[in-house]
Amino acid sequence: MASTQLNEALASAFTDMADGLVSGSFGRKKRIGLTLADSEHGSEELVRAARLAAKQYADIEPVLIGDAEENEFEQHPASGLHECHEVMEQLLDSGGIDACVTLHYSFPLGVSTVGKVITPAVGREMILATTTGTSDTVRNSAMVKNTLAGIAMAKATGIAEPTVGILNIDGAAPVERALRQLMDNGYPMQFTESARADGGALMRGNDLLQGVPDVMVADSLTGNLMMKVFSSFTTGGSYEALGYGYGPGLGEEAERLVGIISRASGAPVIAGAIRLMADCAEGELLDVYRRELDQARECGLDEILDGLKPRAAAAATETVAAPPEKTTDEDINGIDILDIETARDALWTKKIFARTGMGCTGPVIMVAREDLEAASGVLKESGFIA
Repeated sequence: MASTQLNEALASAFTDMADGLVSGSFGRKKRIGLTLADSEHGSEELVRAARLAAKQYADIEPVLIGDAEENEFEQHPASGLHECHEVMEQLLDSGGIDACVTLHYSFPLGVSTVGKVITPAVGREMILATTTGTSDTVRNSAMVKNTLAGIAMAKATGIAEPTVGILNIDGAAPVERALRQLMDNGYPMQFTESARADGGALMRGNDLLQGVPDVMVADSLTGNLMMKVFSSFTTGGSYEALGYGYGPGLGEEAERLVGIISRASGAPVIAGAIRLMADCAEGELLDVYRRELDQARECGLDEILDGLKPRAAAAATETVAAPPEKTTDEDINGIDILDIETARDALWTKKIFARTGMGCTGPVIMVAREDLEAASGVLKESGFIA
């Protein structure tokens, strides 16, 4: 009997080894969640994406969240996107999944997503920092923070010394000065050079198409636009067919590995997003980001960011005490990013607890469901929403 058991154990071990040699993967598979609600292409497209990912990547195990016809994957039922997000957060917090891909997720203010595209000129991968959300209400400060997030993404996904370029948009020059000051203070960072004859760290449209830097820095609205163009320029815009999605949310308040796709994302992009989130989980992205942030702070980041604030914003303002915290499960849209914190304070003065955040369509105020009507009334009366 003992000999038989030994033979069976050896046979099982050799089978596992053979499977590993075939797949190239010997460790535990990364369990990556995928929510199934609200795609413009239907849940069938999302299930197809999970099948693509499982077929292409032996080290990934997709876990579905939501309602779909019976399939071969582990599936957690949820009705609607809000319930999908609740289940997703429970699975992430319990360790049931390592990361998740979803859409229309409201990150807290200060968290923005870092995506990855395939550039059309030479087929080179390039990180876009950032693509949704906002890192800071001051645009130039946000772009400096976006740089750190992009560097963290690059390092966590296998680029030890990433090159950085700043897209030549409004604010690019003071952002470059701020980053060079950070480098002078000891923060290790490497600027690339434009492919154009005059060079420099400010990137032109040509550099976008060629994927000159490993990390392209921009504000999130510009990054979002670029992501949509790169992912669907061959399809007319209704179907995102190329790339890795809008990426994971990074910022001081980011506690979970949540990656974003859009309602227009097709199965190839969603499968790419699943791959990206598995790489982020493997590379412990959130820890890498915190280390980059800590190192930058040791090199004077906070003082440099203070220097980027408009003088009016830098002046001290009266603080409003927050009411007791509640679960915030409803979003109020339509508030300008420059007014988002003032709008929150207006609700706090009325003893309505609220959080600021960024959804896929812009800034949101997050409130408890029972406070939604009262909060909307306060914001309308104060002129924050129509």
